Order: sequence, then C-alpha cells, then structure tokens
Amino acid sequence: MARITAGLATSHVPAIGMAIDLGKTQDAYWQPLFAGYEWTRSWADAAPPDVVILVYNDHASAFDLTMIPTFALGTAASFQPCDEGYGPRPVPVVQGHPELAAHLAQSLILDEFDLTLMNQLDVDHGLTVPLSLVYGQPEAWPTKVIPLAVNVVQYPPPTGNRCFNLGKAIRRAVASYPEDLSVQVWGTGGMSHQIQGARAGLINQEWDNRFLDAIVSDPAAVAAIPHIEYLREAGSEGVEMVMWLIMRGALSDDVEALHRFYHVPASNTAVGHLVLQPQP
Repeated sequence: MARITAGLATSHVPAIGMAIDLGKTQDAYWQPLFAGYEWTRSWADAAPPDVVILVYNDHASAFDLTMIPTFALGTAASFQPCDEGYGPRPVPVVQGHPELAAHLAQSLILDEFDLTLMNQLDVDHGLTVPLSLVYGQPEAWPTKVIPLAVNVVQYPPPTGNRCFNLGKAIRRAVASYPEDLSVQVWGTGGMSHQIQGARAGLINQEWDNRFLDAIVSDPAAVAAIPHIEYLREAGSEGVEMVMWLIMRGALSDDVEALHRFYHVPASNTAVGHLVLQPQP
C-alpha cells in the first residue's frame, strides 16, 4: 500500500523564486538562506518520493473574490505555472497523479471533508517556490505533485484544528491506497510576516521558534492556536502557518526532526523550514 515517508514544511516567499530564476542565489543577501536548504536538497536527491501532496495557498492567481474554496484539491494530470504579473516562472510543468488524487477525493469527502475538485488548475509561487528550493532548476520535477490549495487569504480561513484533522484524514486516505507509493506531504507558507498596514515588515522570531518547537513535539497545542494569535503575534500573513498543520497531521504522532532551519530576513519575511520523518 502507499505510505507517507516524510513531511516537509517551508516558507514560499515569491522573492526566493525570483532569486533562483535570476541566478542570484549566491549573492551576499541570498546565500545564507539557500545554504539552509543544502541538507534538504541532498536528502531529496537521494530518494525522491513518487508523489508529493503539496499544501499551499493561491495568491489571487487561480482564485479571486468570485470563488474562494476553503480546500481545493488538484486532480488534473498536469498543472501549468501561472503568470503572476511578470510572466510565468521558468520552471517545469507540474505533473500530477490523477489516480491518487481521485482516491484522496473519494476518501476525504466520505470522511466528511468538503473539497473543491480542480480538474484544471494553474499554480503560482506558493507551490513552485518550495519545489525550486528542494529540487533546484531541473528540466522536469523528479516527483509527481498533487496540489492542495487552502484559503488563508480571505476571512474566514479554516482553523488550525481543522487543518490538523485534514492531515490525519490524508494519512488514512494514503494508507488505504493499494498501489505501492512513497508519498511526502509538504506544508508551506509563513513564517511571521505582514505585507501591509502600520505593522508592515513585522517579524516575530521568538514566536516563530516556539512554533517550530511545538509543531514537532506538541502539534495538538499548535492546532489549538486561534486565528487572532497568528494575526497578533505573526502578522496578517502569519495565518498561512495553519497549512503546516495539514502536513503534521498526516504524519504519525511521534516524528523525528531530520532538519530545521530558520532565517531572517527574506524580502521582509521570516523563513522557516523543517523536514520530519514519522516514527513507528
């Protein structure tokens, strides 16, 4: 049967994608950030999974205020990088896994999670930047990807607890898939940042690092964090971190942290990164 072999969490700052695309990864400003992903790139190259379920949020690229799905599952065979106003990123087309996606859709909906099924979906930096951080600039991504878009832009977003429980349902769904597949679940977004208003540029390193500690050792406590705490402590965009809880819920209760990285700043944003391995 299919099995979840690892969970990965990372920020998906759009400027990181621009730095990669423009060949600036070794510039003095960017080099310390990319150095924090060197371990992960070596780890990922050694044993790429068959499929990544990649949890991200759309940034008014595929969705806008006329349609706001809380959870949208990409079920297509492929997903084109979208134009976010400066042309599509020069990255490979994302290849999906329609069979596993269809199984996830059936299992999750019958498990009482109401999903929007996307048979066509263009993906933005929220999905492509994590792939670039882990896999660099290949001619083709070395793994198939099932996008799972979460609304963390327009109020009301789902609670951390709802996301955590969705991750648990994904764990059950993957375990019931009969094909022998290695699956990873990635949660993206965050960490603390705010891009508008009087607190634009806010970064809360202490809160971020407590979050990194707790999501490994006490994810149920993290799942109980209310939206208002994310907004107050981590900025208006800090609520993106509820998406990390989908990844964490998809793993076993006990995990080993294989790698941890935290860096400030990256375009006025705190960058966090974890690689977790479920324990028996």
